[in-house]
Amino acid sequence: IIMNISLRKPDTIGAIVSTLCVVHCLLTPLLFVAQSYTATHSHEAPFWWKNLDYLFILISIVAVYESAKKSTNKLIKAGLWMSWIILFLLILNEKLVWIEFDEIITYAVALTLSMLHIYNLNYCQCETENCCNNK
Repeated sequence: IIMNISLRKPDTIGAIVSTLCVVHCLLTPLLFVAQSYTATHSHEAPFWWKNLDYLFILISIVAVYESAKKSTNKLIKAGLWMSWIILFLLILNEKLVWIEFDEIITYAVALTLSMLHIYNLNYCQCETENCCNNK
């Protein structure tokens, strides 16, 4: 059902998923603190929580693809794809630890992706290439 909604309203889904990704990243430290109070022998987040990033990335690539396909602004199209690729690489880097980055970079990229989706919601979107030429 998410994929069906994503195809109809990709910018709305993209903005929501990008924002949820930031919330997920912000809540992770709180999860560790809460978990330390409840279980002194376990210091890791649950498996599903650690891999929620991948779900966000999968949903967001569909949203970016559909949004870029319908957008008439080439800068927004490029921005959506660049933001998604950078976010993907940052999340992959976080899992594999190639280079140490401050978490604020991931938050900024995810918020940028969300803002691009929100901006694109208000920009002319077309089903065909020439639909906005007459406006």
